[in-house]
Amino acid sequence: MSIINNINKAFDHRIRLGIMSILMVNEYADFKMLKELLEVTDGNLASHTKALEKVEYIKVEKQFIGRKPNTRYSTTKLGELEFKKHINALEKLINKQ
Repeated sequence: MSIINNINKAFDHRIRLGIMSILMVNEYADFKMLKELLEVTDGNLASHTKALEKVEYIKVEKQFIGRKPNTRYSTTKLGELEFKKHINALEKLINKQ
């Protein structure tokens, strides 16, 4: 078995890695929080959250707070499992010397 087998292409971009890292330690995060923590543009963040949503690693909840729209994200069980496998694979790769 190759040492890179469990490295997941869905997490190969730093923004997606950041999104998942934030969501793994928080029950949820809204768009504004992710944007501020990752220091990215609206469009950039939207495209990367859409990519993670497409593979069902995060779920999206749209609501209104007062009259303002609010989009919040959380990990799915599949997303948590795949992200943990990805991190474990990276650790094995780093420690394999």
